Amino acid sequence: MAAPSASSHAEPRLRIAVIGLGSIGGAVAGCLAAAGRHDVIACVRRPLDRLTLESPNGTVELPLAALSDPAQVAQPADWVMLCTKTHQTAAAAPWLSRLCAPATRVAVLQNGIGHAERVAPLANGAIVLPVIVYFNGERLAPDRVRLRQGSDQDLAVAADAAGRDFAGLFAGTPLRVTLSGEFATLVWRKLLINAVANPITTLTLTRQAVLRRPDVQELCLKILDEAVAVARAEGVPVADDEPARAMATLFTFSGELGTSMYFDRLAGRHLEVEALTGAIVAAAERHGIATPLNRALLTLLRVINDATRNG
Repeated sequence: MAAPSASSHAEPRLRIAVIGLGSIGGAVAGCLAAAGRHDVIACVRRPLDRLTLESPNGTVELPLAALSDPAQVAQPADWVMLCTKTHQTAAAAPWLSRLCAPATRVAVLQNGIGHAERVAPLANGAIVLPVIVYFNGERLAPDRVRLRQGSDQDLAVAADAAGRDFAGLFAGTPLRVTLSGEFATLVWRKLLINAVANPITTLTLTRQAVLRRPDVQELCLKILDEAVAVARAEGVPVADDEPARAMATLFTFSGELGTSMYFDRLAGRHLEVEALTGAIVAAAERHGIATPLNRALLTLLRVINDATRNG
């Protein structure tokens, strides 16, 4: 894998729509708007005209064009960044319907697997590009987001034409894009990280420092052993030491960081459990693989979701 280099020739000014201005969408919109090379439009529930981005490069307050109703979309976008939670994809359909045309490219910055299969039916024939998100974003207010970076990459895409064009959008911004010829493996590696970090922090209501406890590490490795068996059954090339790799990656992040599911539980929001643990258990069922630990996590997280829905 190699990081792309910025292009030296002049590029056209593109129209980029960001659907969802949460922890991921806020950081993406902020970085693109701060670069000033393209027209960035936020698609949000409530109107706003500015966004404050806290990043390793400092804090910047940015003017930001925002639409709060799909009916306000005047023309299709060149790029759409779909940054909602996976379970909110159907709710984004009106935005996708207005923003997408066959010439549009839709970058799906969501957790889980099956990005293209989930979004393509809603995208009016647009090219759908799955994106893996590694950076840690925290939404501090509707108009303020904090970007933290842990590993040597922030976003990853397939090493194809759409992936290279996507990487070009972020040249010169704090977000580092990696092009990969092993994208299917990377998707599952990210799912493995989420399979332990999100449920454990959410169920214990503690940040990622909890993963450094020896007893929790032992539990995580067993959870990951189950998930790796499912990945192999799905035909995804994974390493023999994949569980240990996943934990090592998690330890590159500060223990002070939370996870998206952890923040959602604190805020009383619906948990993205079906796209993470739910996806592992569903795939295991297709292959007749027993995953008792992942199934136990799924049951407990569904209880929290049900309580949130009924509360």
